[in-house]
Amino acid sequence: MEEYKLWINGGQEEGSETREILSPYDQTPVAKVHFADRALMHRAIDAARKAFLQTKHLSSYERFKILEKISRTIYQRKEELARSIALVAGKPIRSARLEVERAVNTFLIAAEESKRINGELIPLDLSPTTKNRWGIVRRFPLGVIAGITPFNFPLNLVAHKMAPAIAAGNSFILRPASQVSPTAMILGEIVHSTDLPPGGVNIVPSGYNAAAALIEEEQVKMITFTGSPAVGWPLKKKAFKKRVTLELGGNAAVVVEPDADLDYVIPRCLLGAFAYAGQICISIQRIFLHQKIYDKFMSEFIEQTKKLRVGDPLDEETDVGPMITRQAAEEIERWIQEAVEEGAQVLVGGGRQGNLVEPTILEKVKPELRISWLEAFAPIVVIYPYSDFEQALEEVNYSIYGLQAGVFTRDLHKAFLALEKLEVGGVIINDIPTFRVDHMPYGGIKESGFGREGLRYAIEEMTELKLMAINLKT
Repeated sequence: MEEYKLWINGGQEEGSETREILSPYDQTPVAKVHFADRALMHRAIDAARKAFLQTKHLSSYERFKILEKISRTIYQRKEELARSIALVAGKPIRSARLEVERAVNTFLIAAEESKRINGELIPLDLSPTTKNRWGIVRRFPLGVIAGITPFNFPLNLVAHKMAPAIAAGNSFILRPASQVSPTAMILGEIVHSTDLPPGGVNIVPSGYNAAAALIEEEQVKMITFTGSPAVGWPLKKKAFKKRVTLELGGNAAVVVEPDADLDYVIPRCLLGAFAYAGQICISIQRIFLHQKIYDKFMSEFIEQTKKLRVGDPLDEETDVGPMITRQAAEEIERWIQEAVEEGAQVLVGGGRQGNLVEPTILEKVKPELRISWLEAFAPIVVIYPYSDFEQALEEVNYSIYGLQAGVFTRDLHKAFLALEKLEVGGVIINDIPTFRVDHMPYGGIKESGFGREGLRYAIEEMTELKLMAINLKT
């Protein structure tokens, strides 16, 4: 097993304890990771505070070169990183490679955006008393930023927090999800091969007690968090003086109109529902099908779902790997059983073996059941027929979450109606809600959180506007 130490102040340090990381697939040990206590977390915070005195003065060119080198090195080590993701997260190796490719792009986009952090010139001569006055607005980095990341994208979700922080001139502390921290540690090695000042990035796996220092310490100016609402909302309450962005999950739905091209729609829905065992915040959990196409869609969708291969994430033929923990797999098994007891029908799947849950299609599910309106985070999709488009949009909104939704239609009026009516942060027309390009604004409303990721938008979150008002009369 590889052993991974903490990254603090430009070097590696031993933690207060070490933990074995077990494969979600077969529970074999795959890595040993050092974990920090509160004292070590405070050391990381202090290192980041001192590093900010340098990072805030880095030129656009210097920040570009740092980020471009990270991107290039990730590409050079892509197979190593993909294997790490497959081992610790249980993500099928083909999907893990796609994640690495996205991270390459995420850091490269951030590199480009570091050269485009613009301000503006605004006229202040709006009355006779302010003649010859102008305003210059610039963006300045906030300071120490802490990123808290989940298990499902061990590399690219880290990139979406770290890369814009570096691009804006901030220093950064990462507290990755414990299970997938080895992947973050490899990224730490890559970052520390650049000219970033020592302490500019610190990577500190820890338990909750040590991580609480990031919320409590005044030197940390912003927390960017991706994870569960149960953790995210209390975090915001405790960090009320800090800037906070939250991405707290979703319950993504897709609406398919009769004019949609089903030869395109069905494979996309298959991917959106079952990729990475449904453990994606914008994984399709509900599909609303117009009655005119219901039977045709379901016949092909069921057939293709049955062909998916479930198993070892390191096997090149695997389509669906394990869920991250046995507890998560057992919980979704209970949700399925609950739905069945309330009259739902399992059309495909429904079984579980260890952490492996079969891709499952349900219909006749009551909307008030947990598996319909909460976040399943599993390879589960619920199917509903509809006849009225506006009614389908209302049913999509029957969830506490509002991250993204997809609508397949060639009717431009219906597309704009969906944009107006759907209570989500992103409406994806003629594709699945799982669609994400790394530079687009990404985030949700309702219980899905607030704030936006996507490099330029994240940079805006991580900077402060400052005005200089100039009087040219004197």
